[in-house]
Amino acid sequence: MSRLPPIVIDNGTGYSKIGYGGNDTPSFVFPTAIATRETHASSGGSGPSLPTKPSFLSSNLASKRGIEDLDFFIGDEAIQNSKTYALNYPIRHGQIDNWDHMERFWEQSIFKYLRCEPEDHLFLLTEPPLNSPENREQTAEIMFESFNIKGLYIAVQAVLALASTWTAEEQVLTGTVIDSGDGVTHVIPVASGYVIGSSIKSVPIAGRDITYFVQQLLRERGETGIPPEDSLRVAELIKEQYSYVCPDIVKEFKKYDQEGEKYFKKFESTHGVTGKPYSVDVGFERFLAPEIFFNPEIASSDYLTPLPEVVDTVIQSSPIDTRRGLYKNIVLSGGSTMFKDFDKRLKREIKRTVDFRVKRSEELSGGSVKAKDVEVNVISHKKQRHAVWYGGSLVSVIADFHTYCHTKAEYEEHGPSIARHNRVFGSVL
Repeated sequence: MSRLPPIVIDNGTGYSKIGYGGNDTPSFVFPTAIATRETHASSGGSGPSLPTKPSFLSSNLASKRGIEDLDFFIGDEAIQNSKTYALNYPIRHGQIDNWDHMERFWEQSIFKYLRCEPEDHLFLLTEPPLNSPENREQTAEIMFESFNIKGLYIAVQAVLALASTWTAEEQVLTGTVIDSGDGVTHVIPVASGYVIGSSIKSVPIAGRDITYFVQQLLRERGETGIPPEDSLRVAELIKEQYSYVCPDIVKEFKKYDQEGEKYFKKFESTHGVTGKPYSVDVGFERFLAPEIFFNPEIASSDYLTPLPEVVDTVIQSSPIDTRRGLYKNIVLSGGSTMFKDFDKRLKREIKRTVDFRVKRSEELSGGSVKAKDVEVNVISHKKQRHAVWYGGSLVSVIADFHTYCHTKAEYEEHGPSIARHNRVFGSVL
């Protein structure tokens, strides 16, 4: 009997990607949002009052619910119904913030979108770096108790991002992952499939911050044609459609000043309610938006460390015998790394720092030591936007994958604590 394909679910702060293992792209990508009736959260409602974070020992939540608890929406439907329902985002900064909402979110992901029987499939779920063991236990409890799944593997997002760059000839699991989505940017060093937890750094700049920055630039410039309710959506579309990373910010300003008609663009749209058309001139925002990764002080004085410097610090704080491998395989992952020429600028600035360090060490040795050049590679690839999901899709169809999943029988014998100990990829491949 042929085995049904595993299901791969990557829940991010901004968007969730769900689909079947072995596919090139996720079947569905939608916002990680849920719209519920507000009465459910309050004791005065018609349904039973539910704790936002149920205890680990609680029995299956689904059995406690009334029929009215089926009245909710997820993803784009949740946002469309946000005027009459309470809109919630169950994941904040990569961590699940509301387990009840998350369970309901998974429920519709599986039954309404994927339309599958969970007991027939293995599930691969993703987790952020340094996820707590308690969170893994809670995930396992919901998956096995509420959905009765066949088997579960919880994989670290950074390792899957590395897996997304595999080729038939080479399958490297050592590298530095720059994972930048909507809510947070992480720089994560991975050596032979093991995350070097002590060296992970988080950067408080991601897609949402860039959108707010574009919105602020348009407002400061006095663009009055944008309807206030469309302001954020317009800023997001400008960021996605027109932005790119420039090699030198000063030279770029000169180019726009001297040949403005060549570089300025016009964004056109229609008002969501009245249907009236309006247009917005797009100028310096095109290169200033992603520039906050390289010169964060232009957006805020709260955080001043450029991304290339963070990457270098992360690698330098990793064990010395892993550093060459970490510089050689810097992998980009997530929608906020998709800007044109982002990889080239990042590589150039990291390489400049590394070369300076090598040259300085030679000088300090009085010329007696000739250091070997350090190879710096920043990997940009077609699957970059959904790199974590695609990596999960590749890993889930490895011949032995089913032997590394925690099964329903193991869960019933040992309880949720089995999820604390994953069989890491380093021993699999």
